[in-house]
Amino acid sequence: MNITKQSFGVTSDGQNAYLYCMKNSGGACVTVTSFGCRIVSICVPDREGTLRDVCLGYDTLAEYEQDTASFSAVVGRHANRIAKGEFTLNGQTYSLAVNNGPNHLHGGLRGFHYYNWDSCIEGNTVRFTRVSPDGEEGYPGTLAMNVTYSWSEDNELSIFYEARTDQDTVFNTTNHAYFNLDGESADTVLNHMLMINASQFTETDENDLTTGRILDVAGTPMDFTTAKPIGKDIRADYYQLRHSRTYDHNFVLSGSGLTEAAVLSSLQSGIRMTCFTDQPGMQLYVPAGSPAAHGKKGRCYPAYGSVCLETQHFPNATSHPDFPSVILTPGQPFKSKTIYHFSSVS
Repeated sequence: MNITKQSFGVTSDGQNAYLYCMKNSGGACVTVTSFGCRIVSICVPDREGTLRDVCLGYDTLAEYEQDTASFSAVVGRHANRIAKGEFTLNGQTYSLAVNNGPNHLHGGLRGFHYYNWDSCIEGNTVRFTRVSPDGEEGYPGTLAMNVTYSWSEDNELSIFYEARTDQDTVFNTTNHAYFNLDGESADTVLNHMLMINASQFTETDENDLTTGRILDVAGTPMDFTTAKPIGKDIRADYYQLRHSRTYDHNFVLSGSGLTEAAVLSSLQSGIRMTCFTDQPGMQLYVPAGSPAAHGKKGRCYPAYGSVCLETQHFPNATSHPDFPSVILTPGQPFKSKTIYHFSSVS
């Protein structure tokens, strides 16, 4: 594995940002940046052996600093939504920024993805570190987080998350990568085939917030237990799709430990991506509009032009005690792994 480091420029607050490129012997490569602990590109071979960048994003640091789509970023301190920007922990109510309709989203006004992380090459990995001080964005406790990216000879991108806190807090993280297996500059993903290893999902309200109800996917457009085109049912007259015109839902993953969560494939490019995780949930998000005014090389990404498979704990778990807990305590550090493995469609 060859890993190179280069400058990505200087942030608006004067910090040096870096790009790291991990390239295997086959030429496939992943580039990550210290700014927002983001994936910048994933270049993998299609059926003809031509490398395609399958990850949406930008060309410059300045564009990432202005990003509102969380392109391929590690988000936190709490990914996804918290109702009304409030939660109660140990009898105390904490108030957070309301930055997504009536709710808190992805850590607040300046989540982890707007900071430049400490970074270094460790063996065949790239390691990023950030300390979130007590009270940042309203969250209690000083939280130290490490994210380690690795890239294998068989085109497997591994993301290992670690977090520790000095007092009880809430924590939920994910990587917010936008994928298009035909290439980041291609058209919609509606013909991509998708399988999700989940027989249930968490119901949402008109603001895409979980209600606490866990519903069966069987007999609904939410059923991806057998692979189908993403666009097959996306415009169905179903109340869970009506308000957002798309999928923006958390699926309750089957199994435990590091297991297969989803398989995404494109018959056009011949690229398959298999997602493995030890997290209990995965957010399926297909943007119904362009997620950004422009992306790489100034291209305007189209509606339904990408899909996110965000491994996570359930959204709004602070309001629903029956959901897997997002409380992080000093005595129990958080450790989790998610893998995206790229291969050929057979």
